[in-house]
Amino acid sequence: MNDQELLRYSRQIMLPDFDVVGQERLLSASVLLIGAGGLGSPIALYLAAAGIGSLTIVDDDGVDSSNLQRQIAHGEADLGINKAASAAAAIRALNPATHVTAIDHRLAEPELSQQIAKADLVLDATDNAESRYGLNAACWQAGKPLVSGAAIRWEGQVSVFDPRQPSSPCYRCLYPELGGDAALNCAENGVIAPLVGVIGSMQALEAIKHLAGTGSSLVGTVLFFDSKYGEWQRITLTKNPDCPICG
Repeated sequence: MNDQELLRYSRQIMLPDFDVVGQERLLSASVLLIGAGGLGSPIALYLAAAGIGSLTIVDDDGVDSSNLQRQIAHGEADLGINKAASAAAAIRALNPATHVTAIDHRLAEPELSQQIAKADLVLDATDNAESRYGLNAACWQAGKPLVSGAAIRWEGQVSVFDPRQPSSPCYRCLYPELGGDAALNCAENGVIAPLVGVIGSMQALEAIKHLAGTGSSLVGTVLFFDSKYGEWQRITLTKNPDCPICG
């Protein structure tokens, strides 16, 4: 690192269990972020601010006025612009040293697998169950860790699934069937604005810890947050032996 980088990231570097080694790991890391909305906005901004070397953002949607209540990577001037492109512009303004790539279409095979293969870690910031299931399966097949988050109404959750760990469950172990809470979305059910910031920030934190090689991961654990009452619940999630993805 040069003197400018040492100064910019000094508040992280001074952490004894992070230090220069952790920062250098972030600077050399490549991350794939699927979704640049409510969760993806704080994820992208915090990863870039922390010094992630390369970030690829995927979103096929455009910025709408109803997004501005919570999607902090976008502003009035971005209305009608693709969300991945808008978030990439925000990142370049925040930290030009982060190499950011915007993909303005939904990834299908084989492009999804190709993008996952290039990443050290994948973050799921999507808002529908079908995308979450597909991304979970692709990450598991590629052997890449997946940081998963969801937020709806007043409730949110975050977890990490890592196929490199034999005991790690996957997203399908948490929601075996397509439906129920996994199928809810903000457009139909609403969401309180700061909740996505809390969950997205937790996803960014889990990604940074994983990439820097410090702390303990949420693998095998799901954190549930009830923002209306300020309550966190931590549950243990075990691998389902009958899971079609990881069992």
